[in-house]
Amino acid sequence: MPVSPYTVMMSADDVDREVNAMPPSLRCIAMLLLLFGAGLPAWPLAAQPADPAAALIREQLQPTLDAPTAGLGKARAQFYALGGFAPAWTRATDVDSLLVALRGMSADGLDPADYALDELLRQRAALADSRATAMQRARFDLLATDACLTALAHLYRGKVDPASLDTHWNFDARQPAPGQGVQSVRDALAQGQLAELFARARPQNPLYDELRAALARWRGVAAQGGWASIPVGPTLKPGMRDARVPALRQRLRVAGYLPPAVDAAAGAGSPEDYDAATEQALRQFQSVQYLTVDGQLGPATLAALNVPVAARIDQLRVNLERARWLLHQLHGDFMMVDIAGYRVAYYRDGKPVWRSRVQVGKPYRSTPAFKSQVTYLTLNPTWTVPPTILKNDVLPKVRRNRGYLAANHIRVLDGQGRERSPASVDWANPRGIVLRQDAGPHNSLGRLVIRFPNDYAVYLHDTPHQELFANPQRATSSGCIRVERPRELAELLLDDPVRWNRAAIDSAIDTGKTQNVTLARPVTLLLAYWTVDLREDGRIGFRPDIYQRDAPVLAALDRPRVSP
Repeated sequence: MPVSPYTVMMSADDVDREVNAMPPSLRCIAMLLLLFGAGLPAWPLAAQPADPAAALIREQLQPTLDAPTAGLGKARAQFYALGGFAPAWTRATDVDSLLVALRGMSADGLDPADYALDELLRQRAALADSRATAMQRARFDLLATDACLTALAHLYRGKVDPASLDTHWNFDARQPAPGQGVQSVRDALAQGQLAELFARARPQNPLYDELRAALARWRGVAAQGGWASIPVGPTLKPGMRDARVPALRQRLRVAGYLPPAVDAAAGAGSPEDYDAATEQALRQFQSVQYLTVDGQLGPATLAALNVPVAARIDQLRVNLERARWLLHQLHGDFMMVDIAGYRVAYYRDGKPVWRSRVQVGKPYRSTPAFKSQVTYLTLNPTWTVPPTILKNDVLPKVRRNRGYLAANHIRVLDGQGRERSPASVDWANPRGIVLRQDAGPHNSLGRLVIRFPNDYAVYLHDTPHQELFANPQRATSSGCIRVERPRELAELLLDDPVRWNRAAIDSAIDTGKTQNVTLARPVTLLLAYWTVDLREDGRIGFRPDIYQRDAPVLAALDRPRVSP
């Protein structure tokens, strides 16, 4: 007797319940259809899952699906709704692929425990028992989906919400196209391509791959025992003999700065002789680590050498998380200030075409990390002293030396912009005044300012303090970014070889006239904070964490995730 596909999925008791639940007008028609073998019509009924585990999954997720909020819980409900709430992890090959992918999260500096790896293994083993219940299967399936979606989300945009750590943060979070996220997971399962999906979730940028490779290398060093601390002692200079030289040599060799053959070469003299090869290796280390390159083992170099390998691994993990926040921003034309690296770069089509050194804010006046758009330049700017600098820096100098204002070409203005005599001001308690420095080479902003909207009065600008660019560590400003070669950058930003080539920029500055020049099109500016330097020679530089921003990120990374 022919029956509808819907009837086949139902037991006799189910059929009775469905018929009895119908309105009287439909109940008679349904009974006639069953009598003549046509089966229950599917159109007036809500389809019921054939698998008891599916019903349990639906019961668990329906409230979340109906809720207006978004998030991973909502994504999980949508994932199952696309498949009629049927279990998704029924093939052993898919489960195997998921477990491999979750173990692999460690290579990204993430903790597989955040994705319930051990619990998944335990539940999977329990499902091998023929007496496993529908509830057990539903629980495993939901746990596997939660682990998969969470891991993919963490690879795609990071585990930690950067805005929760930094009130200045305004970068766009990476988001998949609407509906694309959960559908891509279902497609990957259907095609047996879960590993490929995890690979695509990572930032598609060579820098990310280099960071992962560096993490693997340093974990390899840790597995071999890392390195021992070099004892404290007087500054070690080339040509000296010191009992610490063998330890120094070993430390440099482990980090890849000194080949093993150097030990044999050193055998011609005493192993404690600080020879030329070891000096050269130490100079390379100092250069990579943003230290003064003098070949001497002084306090700063010793401190950098004695940072434990575990701390360097954590530093790489922190910067991998920052990469997940930011690398998707690096496309098209843009500028990026690398705050802890004291550099600025201009990119076209995502590739750097210009770089320069910069000076950034002192630790107690740190340069914030944020995103903006460069909109115009000011040639021969005046400088209005900001309130904080006025209170903390300028007023104490004026009180000590009344000639300070004249010596620095600073005028006193009232609230309406009218000039006042400095002698008319009560400098013990000045009120209603503004200090403004005249344009010129002496100006604190130099001869050129690159301006962009922000709430912090931060800009990129020229500086009369050119000598400070020679320092390896350049946290010397009051928060703004001092650029070493700003006119080259201005020419790139204006992008007008006829009206604003380098000669035209120089000529306009030489007039001494203050002038604003609007860009033909705004250029995106990213102020970012990286404490790892991926160098062109393949070495990894670890920068000083000048603003102590690594520790909060690391703490958030290591905080166990609470499953929904």
